[in-house]
Amino acid sequence: MIPKVSPWKKDTLASLTEMLNKGGTLAVIDIHGVPADAMLGMRAGLRSNMNIQVAKKRLMKLAWEASGNDFSDLEELYKSAVQPALVQTDMNSFEVFTELKKTEAGRAAKPGDVAPYDIVVEKQDTGMPPGPIVGELNSVGIPAKIMKGSVQIQKKVTVLNEGEVFEGDLGMMLSKIGINPIVTGLRLCGTIEEGTRFEPATLDIDYEQFESDLISFGAGAYNLACNIRWFTTQTTPTLLSKASSEALSVALEAAIVTTETLPHLIGRANRGAMGVAGALSPDALDEELSQLLGAAASAAASAAVEETSTDEAPAEAEEEEEEEEEGGFEGLGSLFG
Repeated sequence: MIPKVSPWKKDTLASLTEMLNKGGTLAVIDIHGVPADAMLGMRAGLRSNMNIQVAKKRLMKLAWEASGNDFSDLEELYKSAVQPALVQTDMNSFEVFTELKKTEAGRAAKPGDVAPYDIVVEKQDTGMPPGPIVGELNSVGIPAKIMKGSVQIQKKVTVLNEGEVFEGDLGMMLSKIGINPIVTGLRLCGTIEEGTRFEPATLDIDYEQFESDLISFGAGAYNLACNIRWFTTQTTPTLLSKASSEALSVALEAAIVTTETLPHLIGRANRGAMGVAGALSPDALDEELSQLLGAAASAAASAAVEETSTDEAPAEAEEEEEEEEEGGFEGLGSLFG
């Protein structure tokens, strides 16, 4: 006797197969612990980018194989899923991870929940008015006291270590002081994109750090290319500028006269001539040369005076500040006799 298959199973299988045949990126997500009303909101927000289908693993397996995919890949994605759902999307795996990460939100811990990390309560003023909350906090190991009209936690305390189980009212009390350690959301178990399986740890990228690293690597590559004289469209302007500067330096040292070096060579010769003239007796100089030397000496003296006045100004300002401070202390002294 052929077993009768429920119509809804056939419909679900057909829907899953059609979804998987669209290709793109396929993923498995875990919806365990997500409240029904929150799940509806999350699916509505993702509907424009992702197709999400919840079904039993048996039906998922049949649809997965019917669409030509390797079931061993699906089994790998299932490993960390408590309540799996299939996802099909045209986004790449990194975009899928980012979008699903946005659905995460903290909630108060319930009895039986496992601490995902060490639960630490800092010393703080809760801002809550005096009331029974003081005794309730102390009953779960959070030292609280009424001070200055509000409930204050007296010291930093670790109320639960990672892996330990919440009991009694601890989760509720933590929530009252703003600690909601249990994260709920659509958790990605893994994706398959163009035959490649991606784990969530691979997709979890700090994009700001990634951008900073790219800029740093780009700068390093550019510097290396310039140092080894590797000509590209990016390095050629810098290398030509450097070569031009070095060629000018060589030409000046060799006293090669060109339109570029001539102004520098004339300036150098003029400075040398003025140095020689300055070492001669004034009687050996003509009137024009004497005037040039006098102008140069005046300019040097003016520059020296400006430097001296600049150095002395801060000292005068400091003296004025000291006088003002002394006056201020005398005023305070007169107030106290």
